[in-house]
Amino acid sequence: MRVLLAQLAPRRGDRESNLRRLDEVVRAAEADLYVFPELYVLGYAPGDRVHRQALFAGDPSVHKIVQLARERTAAVLVGLPWRSTDRPGEVHNAALLAAPDGSIQVQVKRYLPNFGPFEEASIYTPTASSVPMVLGPHRIGVQICYDAYFPEVSRELALQASVLLVVLSAAPVTSKSLFEKVLPARAVENACPVVYVNRVGVEDGIVFGGGSGAWDSRGEPLSGDLLPVPAGAPEERLERVNLDLDDVPRWRPFRPVLRDVAKSTAAGAATQLPPP
Repeated sequence: MRVLLAQLAPRRGDRESNLRRLDEVVRAAEADLYVFPELYVLGYAPGDRVHRQALFAGDPSVHKIVQLARERTAAVLVGLPWRSTDRPGEVHNAALLAAPDGSIQVQVKRYLPNFGPFEEASIYTPTASSVPMVLGPHRIGVQICYDAYFPEVSRELALQASVLLVVLSAAPVTSKSLFEKVLPARAVENACPVVYVNRVGVEDGIVFGGGSGAWDSRGEPLSGDLLPVPAGAPEERLERVNLDLDDVPRWRPFRPVLRDVAKSTAAGAATQLPPP
């Protein structure tokens, strides 16, 4: 699978401009999966506009992304604010996957930071579960930024047969070294590749750190092809990496972490005493 890592600097609150650049990137380079950062469509801190401009299944902007995916026979994974279908008036920090067949899948962020300049918990509603997204014959597990610091999220997705973990991010430059340590560990723990796409640029004094990359099932960094970037910020980067997702089921028996954690869980449940 050819995966394009689109490390871009979205314009705050400018949906049309951000989607126009998304379209340019997808049309300019060949890939099977295009990955854009967390909250790319509106920027990280759109203010009061987030409720008014949050996207939904019937939104014309979503339709454009879906049509682009169908036209390019490729998948587009992008971060955006998403209207809650269960709680009217509430909004999620979410990742949208538009598949080549015209279908869409959504994963909501589970862990919302609420410290320092990050006040996501006062804006967005989290979810309590993660479900792999289906892309052709494969399942991929999608997480959003802070989720990657909670290993149970990656493990839950891997135990549901995900053969690739993708992390969309809007992390500051001060967190760059932490992600460089955490993400290879997630690959090793679950014996599958990890792809990380973080934005760049500045919003409200927050300098976003980039550092997008990919790691194989052994936690080793993968290098790809650097591609020309449509006019934008100097820190922006497009990198295309090749992943052999069919190799994951062959590799996992040699590091059977998922098998052993499942056995341990089953054994623990069997030895629990019944309530009095």
